[in-house]
Amino acid sequence: MTTGVVRRRMGVEERRQQLIGVALELFSHRSPDEVSIDEIAAAAGISRPLVYHYFPGKQSLYEAALRRAADELAALFLEPHEGPLGARLLRVMGRFFDFVDEHGPGFSALMRGGPAVGSTRTNAMIDEVRQAAYEQILAHLGVQEPPARLELVVRSWVSLAESTALIWLDGHRGLPSEARGRIPRAELELQLVHDFAVLCAVSAAYDAEMAAILLRVLANEPADGPFTDLVTRLAALAPGASLPAQRLA
Repeated sequence: MTTGVVRRRMGVEERRQQLIGVALELFSHRSPDEVSIDEIAAAAGISRPLVYHYFPGKQSLYEAALRRAADELAALFLEPHEGPLGARLLRVMGRFFDFVDEHGPGFSALMRGGPAVGSTRTNAMIDEVRQAAYEQILAHLGVQEPPARLELVVRSWVSLAESTALIWLDGHRGLPSEARGRIPRAELELQLVHDFAVLCAVSAAYDAEMAAILLRVLANEPADGPFTDLVTRLAALAPGASLPAQRLA
């Protein structure tokens, strides 16, 4: 009598999801164009032909894996609309960099196109992530119909967060996360939150509606919040100096 491990037969959708998960895990450590179908099949414990039974080719599996990554990335911007905005954005940036750190090559491939460059589906996924982030930030601000300057601020900030993460990844590719880049990750997260405040402040100087939004945000900012921290840091650049408006008052 022989004994052994009895493998449960997976359903079609379950097997597809398993292959997507395996591919995404492999893409998290190496660029997708460096991962072969044979490696994906071996990691999933199935044959190469069986992979093609569920996906027509590597491109379709790649896009399915990016679809899952894009959905996870967009969900990172979901945050309860409670408490100061600065603290919310700081938590969002923490989750964002967790994802980037864990899925470096996959994140880079998603944002830069990777082997699917030119694919309209891949480009659409990237746009969906950016749009989801944009809409979530507007929701945090409590704005349904943003003025033109606010739309510019939020979209610019989303783009800045994306490019900052890519530069951080490229800083020391292959090194552990704690040694990556020339700026500590925690400082980058805080700096991006400060960047958002600065972009809002510059627009507020030109637009009364933006000024009202900024003042509403700052009114809820605690003394130990990231936005207050920014003001303290700026004031420390010129000890004893006052702003022109203060001198004229």
